[in-house]
Amino acid sequence: METGNLQPHLQRDFGSRHNAPVLLSGQNTSGIHQLVEQFTANFFSSGAGYYYLLDYARIQHPLLTSPTIEPILGLDPETVTIQSIIDRIHPDDVDFVARAEETALATLNTLVAREQLSQFKISYCARLRTSDGSYRLFNHQALIIATDEQAGVAKILGIHTDIEHLTKKNNYKLSLLNIAGGESYLNIDVFDGNLQRISAPSVFSEREMEVVRLLTDGKTSVAIAELLDISPNTVKNHRKNILKKANCKTTGQLVSKVFSEGLA
Repeated sequence: METGNLQPHLQRDFGSRHNAPVLLSGQNTSGIHQLVEQFTANFFSSGAGYYYLLDYARIQHPLLTSPTIEPILGLDPETVTIQSIIDRIHPDDVDFVARAEETALATLNTLVAREQLSQFKISYCARLRTSDGSYRLFNHQALIIATDEQAGVAKILGIHTDIEHLTKKNNYKLSLLNIAGGESYLNIDVFDGNLQRISAPSVFSEREMEVVRLLTDGKTSVAIAELLDISPNTVKNHRKNILKKANCKTTGQLVSKVFSEGLA
């Protein structure tokens, strides 16, 4: 599949939505920074990245995106479209990305009530061509922030983070993580399509996820204790439990696994 052929998948799976979104109706572009602050608490970032707001009713129009997309992908933040980003996907990863998007929406629409869609984070990895012409592995994380009256996705807030310094391995799996602490769907084989085999409990508790996020930011146990207002010994216990749950021996291995396998 050529890179340009991903656009029909997006249009087919999400459609062009003309009804007003119900979750954030009336939200204007000036509020995007507030949106980002609200939602990025549920995103993991440990490297250069950018965010974008995709409105499916205006899928052909320029995206509202962060200025950091220019030094990372070499795209003008004033004119970048979703197709511009699609065109940066490595040719060998395009089919996976198309299937991941298709599977994510099919799974959520099948297993999740409309009012709970905003509780799920879509996560997978893919290689993108950067501003210097090289391909690097990025973690794609997205939250549904608005739906329309037909229960279709209207708007998505996405963040792409360069994780090449953490891992060069892509397991080509999709994860749908419940950020509210409920059941998640991890390591979905998007080429299998068997929804009965993907159900799994959330890997970490809410507090453990807070610790993991701070670990991915390079924070020490002492710093984490101060930020979370808990004792360093409590942080130590959380780290021990987190490594055990993730089947990791070191924090570095944990951070790599979080991104490559969508553990949180």
